[in-house]
Amino acid sequence: MVFSWQKMRQPLLGLALFFTAIFAVQAADPLFDESFGNYQEELEAAKADGKKGLFMFFHMDECPFCHRMRTTILQDPEVIKLYRANFLNYMHDIEGSNEIVDFKGQTLSAQDLAEKEFRVRATPVMIIFGLDGQPLVRYTGPTRTKEEFIWLAEFVLDGSYKTQSFTAYKRARKNAGTTQ
Repeated sequence: MVFSWQKMRQPLLGLALFFTAIFAVQAADPLFDESFGNYQEELEAAKADGKKGLFMFFHMDECPFCHRMRTTILQDPEVIKLYRANFLNYMHDIEGSNEIVDFKGQTLSAQDLAEKEFRVRATPVMIIFGLDGQPLVRYTGPTRTKEEFIWLAEFVLDGSYKTQSFTAYKRARKNAGTTQ
């Protein structure tokens, strides 16, 4: 039997394109972890990995504010380092039809989860969940700056969410001259 590169060329090219597409998607959103649609399991993984919770970025493909955040703030190495060190990070398409298992073990569509369980009506919506699956902070709309997005994580990490609103926290950070 004679080996022929000509016969193997097309399947190899297809395989190469497949892996290139996968790595391009991962490179486009380096902040986010891959989800298999079971948020109950993702929560257990966060606990096992010593994370402080889950960060969810609720988005729509056509949302210009989501796109801006994904191509600027969410690409910043300082943001990526902070969020990946402390949270498992997931994108959630609010128009998705794929099945999702929520934190309570119920199965519903991605759209129903966003709409009915978390009342996401506009995008982006960012929610940081504690290790019990309860929302700790919710932010609707894009953050204005990278610093504001970093403050969102720090608001949860330092426990300030227990005693004040994020608006008050931001005001205090700005008045203190902190621009981390």
